[in-house]
Amino acid sequence: MTNSKTGYRTIAIWAAILAVAAIAVAWAIPYIYGNAGVRSMVYIRPGMDIVALGDTLQIYHSDGFARRTARVLAWLDVDLSARYGAYEINPNDNPIAVAKKIRNHEQTPVKFTFNNLRLKEQFSQRASQQLMMHENDIETLLNDSATCAAYGKTPATITNILLPDTYEMYWNISPGKLLERLHSYYEQFWNSDRQAKAKALGLTPDEVQTLASIVEEESAKTDEYGKIARLYLNRIERGIPLQADPTIKFAIGDFSIRRITRAMLAVPSPYNTYANTGLPPGPIRIASKRAIDAVLNAPQHNYLYMCAKEDFSGYHNFTASYSQHLANARRYQAELNRRNIK
Repeated sequence: MTNSKTGYRTIAIWAAILAVAAIAVAWAIPYIYGNAGVRSMVYIRPGMDIVALGDTLQIYHSDGFARRTARVLAWLDVDLSARYGAYEINPNDNPIAVAKKIRNHEQTPVKFTFNNLRLKEQFSQRASQQLMMHENDIETLLNDSATCAAYGKTPATITNILLPDTYEMYWNISPGKLLERLHSYYEQFWNSDRQAKAKALGLTPDEVQTLASIVEEESAKTDEYGKIARLYLNRIERGIPLQADPTIKFAIGDFSIRRITRAMLAVPSPYNTYANTGLPPGPIRIASKRAIDAVLNAPQHNYLYMCAKEDFSGYHNFTASYSQHLANARRYQAELNRRNIK
């Protein structure tokens, strides 16, 4: 009888153990096999706590997945204030894997893209929109003489290291590190071949980019870039003022101007290429790599004058004759008047 009771007690104990184990397994399964289901990018921002992170996860994933991930982070005692960054969650990631990724600060690089920008203020704004930095912080560095000098630039030429493209970097990169990264890409771009071409033109890389910025502002037609670049190179060689209308717009601070007046041509500024000979002290926009290469590879011709075509096609009439240029200009001015463009 005693052995029978002992046997029943043993069976009961094992049944209880198995029941507890089954409950534990059932409880653990969602943590191990409960996958995210969809791909997402989660950003941990300054001031975010685990509760806020859980709320963010719920935007992309199920409430259960979000709660369990937040719970694991709490168990691991993860301090999110040291984990700022962007983290990609893959469809097959479970809550434990996501929590470990964040705990180990295994960030995912993000794409940082900028193009078609004129001013450093616009670049700073774009950086703040895509990366974890405030636009004032990056703009302050771009205007700081000591920072610019560290890259061999001035506040007028520092934008030359900002080559429009798409870059991969961590979302929480600092403004200083961002400039370091972009400068390294800039140095790779200005390889020995490009430097040799600039030297053959009698220009420094900074001067090439200044000229490229003017070329790019002169025309939206990329197939004209080389021809326009050579025209200005011809003027530089002959000591003729560039007389580039976009530099007047830059000097005034208004690129929306559609018609340059005589009064505008008198604006006192080192960027006024009607009043000053040679290139201005810096670029008037962030020049594209395409425009830079157009300057470096500008085809030979003897043109000295250009005027927008009166058909408003966006293309220009080129000539080496001043009298022909005046005729071209009269036709264009007449069309401006006809269209009542002031």
